[in-house]
Amino acid sequence: MLLRRPIYLILLLGVLLTALLCPVTSEAQIVTDGVTINTDSVRREFDNAPYFGLYKDNYFIFGTSVGQRPTRENSNVKFQISFSQRLTNSVLPWNTYLFLFYTQKVFWNVLENSMPMTDLNFNPGIGLAKPLFVKNRFIGKLILLLEHESNGRDGIQSRSWNKVSLGGNIILDPRLVVHAKFWIPIVDGMNNQDILDYSGIYQVGTSITPLPRFNMSVTLVKRRGWRLNYNTILELSYRIFKRDNQYLFLQYYNGYGEGLLDYKQFHSQVRVGIVIKPRIFSDY
Repeated sequence: MLLRRPIYLILLLGVLLTALLCPVTSEAQIVTDGVTINTDSVRREFDNAPYFGLYKDNYFIFGTSVGQRPTRENSNVKFQISFSQRLTNSVLPWNTYLFLFYTQKVFWNVLENSMPMTDLNFNPGIGLAKPLFVKNRFIGKLILLLEHESNGRDGIQSRSWNKVSLGGNIILDPRLVVHAKFWIPIVDGMNNQDILDYSGIYQVGTSITPLPRFNMSVTLVKRRGWRLNYNTILELSYRIFKRDNQYLFLQYYNGYGEGLLDYKQFHSQVRVGIVIKPRIFSDY
């Protein structure tokens, strides 16, 4: 059973303790990791902010397999580059904004001869983002997204699929954010028809800031089927400088579908490095 695993019990207790110790604020401002944001000006910030900015976390991390002796084959660098381009101001129906999104995830075997980049995953998309307000308080964001993901290869190593996704981030408290993403898959890759069995059909998670400058998050990606089979991503980050968005970063991945090329292969990897996060909260 899922809850018999110690890691899930620890994370569940962390969420419950944070919810109990951090009552929901009714003031017209939020504080995310020490940065105060006046919610009365969130709409203006969306309109006047630079058109080009961060989307998901941008990180560069190195690590190895858990429970195995480190080798050149199971130790690698993983890095992600992710950004968004806003195409409109709030002139679309329901005060939404049209965005272009792009994320690229790379696995780089730096310890092997010639240091090959073994798996490059390209993830462009276009979609509508809508900030959410309740009683003049900014509580999060919804995104409706059409996205494509592939590894740019041909032949038997080709992997690709498309998704119509609906995602959201909800601020339950200045120190507690929950997020979820559901998608309708369109699997067009001939060599990955069973990708939903490994890379999932939806994801849920939470992000907790129990101490200033320190953040922890967990994301569970549900694989297809009725069993409690989740890919688990646990991340810990510590802000290096109080006014910057650069963090020391630890990521633990447990499950399938970490990369497209070997999506059927089970991975239990821990990596450390540095991450640059978006200002308010990260998208997943």
